[in-house]
Amino acid sequence: MQPENPDSYSTHAPPSWPATAVPGKPGAHLRATQADDELDRDGDVPVRNADETEALSEAVEIPDAAPTTGSKLLDELRVQIARFVILPSPQALDAVTLWVAATHLQAAWQHAPRLAVVGPAKRCGKSRLLDVLTETVYEPMLTINTTPAAIFRSIDADDPPTLLVDEADTIFGSPKVAEKNEEMRGLLNAGHQRGRYVTRVVGNDHTPHRFATFSMAAIAGIGDLPDTVMDRAVVIRMRRRAEGEKVKPFRSRRDIPALHELRDRIHAWARPLLDEAADLEPDMPVEDRAADTWEPLIIVADLAGGHWPRLAREACARMVAAEVAAEEEHPSGARILADIRRIFHAQREVDSLSTEELLHHLRQDVEAPWAEWGRGGLTARELGRMLREFGITSGNVRMADRTQRKGYMRNKFLDAWRRYCPTVHPVDADPAPSEG
Repeated sequence: MQPENPDSYSTHAPPSWPATAVPGKPGAHLRATQADDELDRDGDVPVRNADETEALSEAVEIPDAAPTTGSKLLDELRVQIARFVILPSPQALDAVTLWVAATHLQAAWQHAPRLAVVGPAKRCGKSRLLDVLTETVYEPMLTINTTPAAIFRSIDADDPPTLLVDEADTIFGSPKVAEKNEEMRGLLNAGHQRGRYVTRVVGNDHTPHRFATFSMAAIAGIGDLPDTVMDRAVVIRMRRRAEGEKVKPFRSRRDIPALHELRDRIHAWARPLLDEAADLEPDMPVEDRAADTWEPLIIVADLAGGHWPRLAREACARMVAAEVAAEEEHPSGARILADIRRIFHAQREVDSLSTEELLHHLRQDVEAPWAEWGRGGLTARELGRMLREFGITSGNVRMADRTQRKGYMRNKFLDAWRRYCPTVHPVDADPAPSEG
């Protein structure tokens, strides 16, 4: 069954593109687009306040056009994927559909988006999704137990395959294992952008030769992939099926011919649009690397028309915002900045806090990792090391009792807060006046 469209517009109006992102504030204009606050496709809209409603309408206000051959093919592909696997949200299903279609136009792209299919445990549908992708993407190349050298020797610079990597946790699952597979991570990172090569010597005379790395890739595994890979990916966070959620068993003999037939029709539609796809520069609801990663999917949606330009931008806005929020909560990312931001806010935006006070408040949060960080909780030295990565250092600060201690000035955090955790609390509030 096809998803129902919202009420159609009475007249065809020029597109009203999404609100542009604010430089230095990634995700600030998408605060209402959290992944768990999904717009119901059947028209039932969750209750939102006025600011949330306005932000969401800005992100998806694109009139639907009449269905086209391309939009009907994407609709059909979407239905086929949903037969075999339950995606975590309608937007994730839209994103996977567009990613599959984008593999048939790889020669047009400047960036090759990764599809990170991750889940917290086994039996979340990751491998089943890769089964479906294998039969629908362009020139699939399974990389089970394949060396990086064999992979980049298999990539044609003009007509690259689509890499499919399952059980990535066996490659990146622990620091020791990841260290042994650093070359694979480098290959996946380099292959995100066109024109990145690896150089190896070949032949008996050891002649230097450049090998291409550019290729779209789907990578599935338990737990998050390395940060550098996730940052270049459309992230699909899978989960186990709940009671009552049903999917159709995947049977190769029965189901592969139909998927191949659909794949071939998608390729026949997309290939003549190669030059047009290469020339398009769509307005994007995100910026920087997220825009690079999502641009091929948005272009495919614009080429297809129908309701897909709206669906693509809605998926992009929501899913990027969700990953921004996830990054703020990750200890290895901006979690420390976000938690310190909450502390200064709770302390009424004081000018400074001593290192001792800051550590005390960090360890008091039972849901944060700082009380159990290392052997005895987060230390002053470890806090200093983490903050130096963001250009923040400690110094002598004057306390309310007019004594001086080692600590941190609020104004040294402002730039980092705006850049790395803009959705926690606004940082334009004036600090509280010093007592005395």
